[in-house]
Amino acid sequence: MQFPKDFVWGVATSAYQIEGAAVQDGRAPSIWDLYSKEPGKVFEGHNGDRACDHYHRYEEDVILMEKLGVKAYRFSVSWSRVLPQGTGMVNEKGLWFYEELVDSLLAHGITPYLTLYHWDLPYALYQRGGWLSPESPHWFAEYASLLGRRFGDRVKHYMTFNEPQVFIGTAFSEGAHAPGYKVSRPQGLQMAHHVMLAHGRAVQALRAAVPDARIGWAPTSNACVPVTRQTVDVEAARSAYFSVQADDWAWSVTWWSDPVMLGKYPEDGLRAMETDLPRIGGRDMALIHQPLDFYGQNIYRGVPTRAGADGRPEHAPYPVGGPKTAIGWHVNFDCLYWGVKFLYERYHAPIYITENGMSAHDWPDAEGKVHDPQRIDYLRRHLAHLRQACTEGVDVAGYFEWSLLDNFEWTRGYNDRFGLVYVDFETQARIPKDSFAWYARTIAENGENL
Repeated sequence: MQFPKDFVWGVATSAYQIEGAAVQDGRAPSIWDLYSKEPGKVFEGHNGDRACDHYHRYEEDVILMEKLGVKAYRFSVSWSRVLPQGTGMVNEKGLWFYEELVDSLLAHGITPYLTLYHWDLPYALYQRGGWLSPESPHWFAEYASLLGRRFGDRVKHYMTFNEPQVFIGTAFSEGAHAPGYKVSRPQGLQMAHHVMLAHGRAVQALRAAVPDARIGWAPTSNACVPVTRQTVDVEAARSAYFSVQADDWAWSVTWWSDPVMLGKYPEDGLRAMETDLPRIGGRDMALIHQPLDFYGQNIYRGVPTRAGADGRPEHAPYPVGGPKTAIGWHVNFDCLYWGVKFLYERYHAPIYITENGMSAHDWPDAEGKVHDPQRIDYLRRHLAHLRQACTEGVDVAGYFEWSLLDNFEWTRGYNDRFGLVYVDFETQARIPKDSFAWYARTIAENGENL
């Protein structure tokens, strides 16, 4: 068994989590800049003002990526760094940073994969209604057009949104992420519809600016994994993975991806939330359903699923004492296999795993080395299952490990370390962990070492 010869091996980061330089060179605040300063919102009062100081150390980080041997780097742009008010006046100094980053990546043989939006809405746009405003799709299209025009001669791979389930669901349905404002279900569904319209308009803007662009997006999910390979359990897992529950609609796979990939909302969701549905214009679904070149999915964990006594899907308990990551997430080593298998069967598009990785209890030992055997085991076993999906005919185009660097993990602050590279947040020293060397070997051998 092997990965395709042109398999894309990469790493991923996001702007607010690593860049720092929060008030430098004309950058304006995002919703996360303000939210992280509110007492009690983020672990121990941490914020992203400095983060990994990538804004000043990007060349050092690109050299690390070259040593790692990655073919691609998935990063996001800080919207408020390049458009401080979200629209209108362009901040040339902010654009210059990304110009330099892209040029450095290309000089070191690394292909840039640019994510337009990774949760950091300009605060100026939030004050104008944010994603609840019917103007938000037009704001996002203006932003996409700017990036396409400025980088399209060098950047050919784009993703519109990262994890709308989180920046709408966790943020607004639960009120647990920036800006920390909980909305009603009808409002949340309207915001989600605007996000999908924004996706469609952004794809159009990018294709107009970069005719040879390769475009996708990167939602997230916890894959439903069958407890056995018996047909009843497999079908139960598939059904559960693609169902829409009214009380948890924002975390659905299909509520977000069916409109984008198939041009329609899922029927079970329409029935379950009939009285809460957003305003849907006559041309909305055609706008949302723009042709995409690939489908990205962030998958970190799985949910054991089986057919219940009545034949309906039900979640099975995790094994008592089973493996968990440092952040407390249960581990299902076959979640990538089942996730990409089910998604490919439904959407028939090349798939990238756009995030996958684990938080571990990492620190330098007395000799200054960072040993992380659990992360190596996690990656080896997840990637082995992903390779199995490839050999069974699933078109998996690439894998982006999360993350290159330990970074600001949102409400978890700097408490959780997902990086292949340890970051001392006091000195900003970088120490490649054992998993860095292991992933470098895996890339060099195209997964033959698994």
